[in-house]
Formats: sequence, structure tokens, C-alpha cells
Amino acid sequence: MSAHNPPARLNRGLLTLLGLILFAAGGLTLATHFGWPGLFDPASTVVPGRGRPPTWALYIVAAVAVLLGLLCLRWLTAQLIRKPRRGIWRLESDPDRGRTELATTTAVEPFADEIETYPGVRAAEASLTGAQHNATLTVVIHTEQQASLPAIRHRVRTEALPRLRQALDLQALPTAVEFRFTGKPTSTVQ
Repeated sequence: MSAHNPPARLNRGLLTLLGLILFAAGGLTLATHFGWPGLFDPASTVVPGRGRPPTWALYIVAAVAVLLGLLCLRWLTAQLIRKPRRGIWRLESDPDRGRTELATTTAVEPFADEIETYPGVRAAEASLTGAQHNATLTVVIHTEQQASLPAIRHRVRTEALPRLRQALDLQALPTAVEFRFTGKPTSTVQ
């Protein structure tokens, strides 16, 4: 999740750029091989004075390149959808009398809504991951530039978080809070 990995956007951007460069190089190589006009001479050698490698070696190189490309594509798609899994908690003490299911996204909506009412907070996102006995809460709070972060953190710790723990019937809930500034800083004109 990006809340714990701030360089992820740069990582994905650089990987995408590298992928586009490699894609263009592969296209250029194919265009040269098939002799499309305006490109390099397909009869010229890359390394002068060397003989052509055996055909089987070219097939192996091509297969390895395709395999590496697919593995890189799989890794890149995993980076794009990298969010912790949210689940459904089953809250039941006696399954014969029925069961209660609680989506973790539903459980944290009121918590995030409460944080959004705090002064200086523009938006809040919360995700609850893991099973009920070892759940983890991640909170991303978007604030104005001049917002008091210690005051917001204090209210989250002393007001919102105890209410959430009580509602979920949890003794402890490990929590990671990330602040993100939104908008431009306001300046006063004198």
C-alpha cells in the first residue's frame, strides 16, 4: 500500500519508462529484421566480423525475453493494484443460532467520517486488514497546509480510535496514520 511506501509512484513511473524504451527497442529490432523501409539495413551486422548464431540460440533468446517480459508485466500490474486485502469478519459465538458478517470497509466508514469533521481535515481514508484477532488499521488523513497535526493525531488517538475499538470489541488495534497535505499554503497579505 502506498501509505507505507511513498516512493512507489516514482518506482512505477521509472518501470513504465523502462518498459516503453524496451518495447520501442523490440519494435525497432522487428522492423529492421523484416526490412521495413527507412530503417537500418537488415543485412548489416551488429558486431562486425562475427558469424550468425545458430537458429536454436535465437529461439532460446526470444523465449527467455518473452518470459522475462511477462514476469515484469505481472510484477508491474501487482504494483498498480497494491492495496491490502480487506475482508469480511464473521462475528458469531453460536453458529447454530445464526451468524453476523461485517465487511471491514463498512466497519471503518464511520471512523473516517468522524475524522473528516476535525478542523483542518479535508478527507480521511481508513482500511482495516487482517483477521479480527490480529487486525491492523491504516489511516490516511488529507489535511490543509496550516492544520495542527498534533491536535488531529491527539483527537484520533483519544476520541475516534477508542470508539472504533469499542465498536469492534477489540482490546488493541495497531494503527498507522499518514498525513498528506492538500492544496497550496495560504499566505497573509499585510
